[in-house]
Amino acid sequence: MAQLIKLLDYVSRYETNPFHYPPQYIRLKNENWERFYEAWELEMEYEMEFSFEEDEEEETKQRFSWNPFKRKTTVEEKEEPSTNKQLPQTREDLVKYFLDKLYPFQLKWASSTISQVSYTDPKFNHDPTLRFFLQRFPDIYLVMYHPIFSIKRAPIEGDIILISPIEIEIITLLNDYTDATIVTSDERSWTIEKEDHSSKIISPLISLKRTEQIVKSILHHHHIELPIRKTVLSQMSNFLYSAEPYRTSLVGKREFDEWFQQKRNISSPLKSEQLKAIEALLSYCQTTSVRRPEWAREDEQLTTFQDEE
Repeated sequence: MAQLIKLLDYVSRYETNPFHYPPQYIRLKNENWERFYEAWELEMEYEMEFSFEEDEEEETKQRFSWNPFKRKTTVEEKEEPSTNKQLPQTREDLVKYFLDKLYPFQLKWASSTISQVSYTDPKFNHDPTLRFFLQRFPDIYLVMYHPIFSIKRAPIEGDIILISPIEIEIITLLNDYTDATIVTSDERSWTIEKEDHSSKIISPLISLKRTEQIVKSILHHHHIELPIRKTVLSQMSNFLYSAEPYRTSLVGKREFDEWFQQKRNISSPLKSEQLKAIEALLSYCQTTSVRRPEWAREDEQLTTFQDEE
């Protein structure tokens, strides 16, 4: 499951320590999957119960406990109707269950720190595009999902940025058009042709080039060398073009499987240059957050105590 390191302008704990959290996430996920899978194999007759708990006193370690199975111990409990989902019967179902339960945890890391929290839009709980990038790509991919860069105090929304150990890929999606033909051009607009009608859209190359320029400038300033590629992606339609845009890949539904497998087949640990890149990029992102309620209450109590003195 890829790591969500930045979501819009929400506060992210990856910002606080970009060298610590990526490897920690991989370790925690692997440890819990092993326990989860072992319990599933040994205790399939048990009722599944999933819980996620954080120990605030050990926040920097970000330990989380999983209780995947719970035995019914009394007659009364056995007679109570179960509200839990049916236990996954196959390994494939178990993986999906595991990833679905891990997804809110990812959102939490991408919208809170030990002392700060951002108010997240509920739509991200069911965002199919975000789920696709997080659940279908390996852990070594670090995802910035439409980050808001602050450049010369001006907020600029970026495209989806996929940071792997070997490159940075800037992606824009055109999935709103099913079984259409997307006709590209060098102009500011592209044409969507479907059956007996057509429509115009703003060329996605405009935002891709803008995001590329921001990323390239930040990396250059910090002397970081990672290749940057741009991709226009559509799982639903095909592209029609006389020549592919300069240094930009057009991946339609005919090319999608090959593109996707290439991404999944990358076998590499996290790289130092990759982590340096996210440290630099995150430092230029805008963040909007507030103090956690429990921290705010402590601040208020401390202020009251000082006033009394």
